[in-house]
Parts: sequence; structure tokens; C-alpha cells
Amino acid sequence: MGHESVFILDFGSQYTQLIARRVREAHVYCEILPFNVSLAEIRQRQPKGLILSGGPDSVYGVGAPHSESELWDSKIPVLGICYGFQLLSLQLAGKVQPAERREYGLAELELRRKSLLFEGVQQKSKVWMSHGDNISDLPPGFQVVGMTSNSLAAAESPERQIYGLQFHPEVAHTEQGKKILENFLFQICGCRGDWTPASFIDDCVSRVRAQIGVGKAICALSGGVDSTVAAVLVDRAIGKNLTCIFVNNGVLRKNEFSKVLANLRDRLQLQVVGIDASAQFLGKLAGVIDPERKRKIIGNEFIAVFEEEAKKLGKVDFLVQGTLYPDVIESVSVKGPSVTIKSHHNVGGLPQKMNLKLVEPLRELFKDEVRTIGRALGLSEEIVQRQPFPGPGLAVRILGEVTPERIRLLQEGPASIPRSGNPSQCFFP
Repeated sequence: MGHESVFILDFGSQYTQLIARRVREAHVYCEILPFNVSLAEIRQRQPKGLILSGGPDSVYGVGAPHSESELWDSKIPVLGICYGFQLLSLQLAGKVQPAERREYGLAELELRRKSLLFEGVQQKSKVWMSHGDNISDLPPGFQVVGMTSNSLAAAESPERQIYGLQFHPEVAHTEQGKKILENFLFQICGCRGDWTPASFIDDCVSRVRAQIGVGKAICALSGGVDSTVAAVLVDRAIGKNLTCIFVNNGVLRKNEFSKVLANLRDRLQLQVVGIDASAQFLGKLAGVIDPERKRKIIGNEFIAVFEEEAKKLGKVDFLVQGTLYPDVIESVSVKGPSVTIKSHHNVGGLPQKMNLKLVEPLRELFKDEVRTIGRALGLSEEIVQRQPFPGPGLAVRILGEVTPERIRLLQEGPASIPRSGNPSQCFFP
């Protein structure tokens, strides 16, 4: 990637994704990596800083996750949060012990000394605690920065560029958490904060162009925001070498087939093949009542239709998918690295069956970031704010057999109409 980055090492905290979102709100690109990623891999990718997440374990517990101790001499700025703070303290010859009482909820932080990490932060503020162990002795060379009534709350070794917080700055309950994280990013790591929609779009288009070259790509469009934004980005990169396929499976929302086709072709100028296979799908669904069987029938039939249309295009090398960053994160076990994407995000197993290489332009983004990129690409709010709709569509909202009359009744009802909502808060300006 051309932009600067900060890595978050994940020790299993329920808040890890939230840390990533807060860093990105500051326009700094970040990635979540397993706690046991090697220092060699980290160095190779040259991050500006490392954040160690919290976690549910005790650092002394059997099988508790520990990072390589070489990290602390890496000269890369480190911020340890909760478990991350306890782990670095333990590995640098400090002491951690069970607290007399578990601290959970709001506490008052009182700062005891000046620190770059707390520049511009009030001397007393509310912070959010969630821990069962305390740091009883700091490692050599560390100084206390802040205390609560129950525990050591913040410490640092500025010479080694290592900072620790016993509380969670990423949650909204911590009053000055945003400021503390920004101080780490800008004052300590020296980040520029240049990760913006324009920079993402430029980077993404360049990468896709390099990946596909003169090859041809296909994209299975659903009309949703993810597949549409992915298609527009790839279209910018390779133009007419991208063909989008939109299949009417007969169980879409009212007028969806014609509306989506008009949006994609007329407004976005995408090259789209629209396939009305509704009769084919409904024929296969006739007499079927079990919802899981309905799902499988629709999934398998979609693959059959998609493959048939793809063959008509001649040699195609790439499949575009709207995989998002949470799909990637959630497929990586905190107890060890993995690169498996959750199976339902591979369109019915198409890549394996059709021997296509995947193009995933959105795999770095959270959902609200995708919406922001959509706006920057000039997509209408109707597309950007489109609510999710399941692949099996209205078929799984019909309790019995799927018939044309039941579909028509459901299409006329409010349940088939996507909710409209206000644009969610975005990370980009």
C-alpha cells in the first residue's frame, strides 16, 4: 500500500474492531493482525506504530496469547491497551497480579505527570475499565503517568516509545479517548492522516489495473452497495473489460430488476447483462417448503445461470467480489493466523468451480467506509443507503411453497420495501 499504516495486534478483545474504526476515523489506515505475527513480517511492512488490544485472558493463564518479546526493542512506537499493557509489562520484567476486586465500568483517571500521550487531556477525566489483573510493579525505565482509585491506569517509557493504558480509550465512555489515540498517532507515531476517499480510490484503481492487466473480469451484481461500489471501482480500472451480470431470481423486491438495471446502466454506465431467469428459479422451487432447501436451490441455480452467461463472454480470468474487512477479520482466529474467508462470501463457491482469480477491491473497508467511497464515486444516495437484502430474497419470507401469487402479495407489503435511513457516520470527511 502507498499509504502509512498502524497495525493492531489482536489478543481477543471484544473492542478490537472498534480500535481499528477509531484509528481510521483519524484518517490513518490500520489493519488488525493476529497477536503472534512475527516481528520480521511487521518490519517488512513498515508500520508507523503498533497497538496491542485488550483480551479476556490473564497474562499468566495457561495458553494465554503472548507476542514475540523482540517487539519491545523494535524501535516501532507501541501502545498497549489493558491486556496489551499487562503483557508488555510482564515481558519487560514488570509484575502483574490479580486485582483485589475486578474493575469494570467508569473510573476517574488522574494524571500525575506530563506526557505526549495525554497532551491536551484534562488532569481528571472519566475512563472505561474492564480488567481482573493489575500491574503491581512497572518494568525498569517506566514511569507512572496516571492512576485511578483502584489501579495504575497509564505508564510510559518515552525513550523506548512504549506506552500503556489500563483503560479502553476506544470506547465512547472514555471521555478523552479520541484525543489520547490521536496523540499516539500524530504526536508519537508521526502519522500524517492522509487516508481519504480520494487516496483510497486512486490506490485501489491502480492496484486493480495492475492485478487484471489486459484480462477480463466478471462481477455478480446484487444491486446492493458493496457489489455496486466494487463494480464501479473495477470499471474505472479496466473499463469495458469488466462485464457485470445481474440475475432476476424471481424473488426480488418489487420492480427491483428494472430499477437496478436502470441504475447500473444509465446512471453508472456499467456494462451489465441482465438475465430474467425468474421462471427457471420458480420452476425449481415448486413444491419446496423447507427454507434451507430453498436457499440451496436458489444458490445452485444462481451458479448455473451465472456460469452459462460467463461462457458466452469467452475467456474470463477474474471474478470481482464485494468482500469487506469484517469478513476478512472474522475469518482470522485470534489463536493463530488464517486466511480463509467465510464461505458465504464466496458467491456459491464460484471461484473454485470456474477457476477464476478473485478481485476484492473493498476488502480493506468497513461498511460505512464503503458508503463513503460510494458517495465519493458519485453514486446516488438511493444506492449508497440501500439496505441489505438476502440472496434467497423473498423466498425465505414465504413460510410455505413459493408461488407467483405469494411473491406478488409479499412484494406489495411493507416488508419488501427497504428501510431508508440517515447516512451513518463516516470515517472520511
